[in-house]
Amino acid sequence: MQDLFSLEGRVALVTGGSRGIGRMIVEGFLRHGAARVYITARKAAACDEAAQELSQFGECVSLPGDISTTEGVQGLAARIQERESKLDILVNNAGAAWGAGIDEFPEAGWDKTVDLNMKTPFFLTQALLAPLREAAKARVAKVINIASIDGLSVTKEETYPYGASKAGLIHMTKRMALRLAPENIAVSAIAPGAFASDMNRVARDHADAVAKFIPAGRIGEAEDMAGAAIYLASRAGDYVVGGTLAVDGGVAWSR
Repeated sequence: MQDLFSLEGRVALVTGGSRGIGRMIVEGFLRHGAARVYITARKAAACDEAAQELSQFGECVSLPGDISTTEGVQGLAARIQERESKLDILVNNAGAAWGAGIDEFPEAGWDKTVDLNMKTPFFLTQALLAPLREAAKARVAKVINIASIDGLSVTKEETYPYGASKAGLIHMTKRMALRLAPENIAVSAIAPGAFASDMNRVARDHADAVAKFIPAGRIGEAEDMAGAAIYLASRAGDYVVGGTLAVDGGVAWSR
């Protein structure tokens, strides 16, 4: 029981790990014993700086790059496999959002959001199946997709492809989980609510106002997100196959 939530010796990759929810997860993994955590972000300087800061908690390695394209996904997978023969944990966290009225919503915004939120997690997982399968020879390997409560219930904001892509990611998590469970790879998802981040500036800059609409009475804290990810990534979450954990203070069920 003492080792139930330990990540000792495990190697992880967290996309979009330089800030926001991704960074919360990375710090949690390192604090709970992960051997190495690789992070990626589109902006190289920000990714490098974040890795340096997070290295106070353990070994954090920056692998910056744009994974919104097939070439970027393949390039990241190649760099991981140059360094590691096995990958215990993959967190597909990188994502995008776009808001616009229905009359003027642009195709570019649609494609950017859907590709990064759905296409990238699938093809990055596909590209990293070899090291995931190698890790799965010793213990359950993990793929954790970061969705959103907007994929569980409908928000008032006109962010059409965001909610749709996150709902699709939740469904895709189930399909991937059924396929990979027999190979000792557990696929699950987290659906975050309001956490302070650059993507959720309202929660970041107006936490007290946002908290009034949350049953738990507050926005999410770093420990809330880290705790959920550690649970799914560790031995404690080995039997969670295809499930999506809502970490939102009750918002998804109150809309």
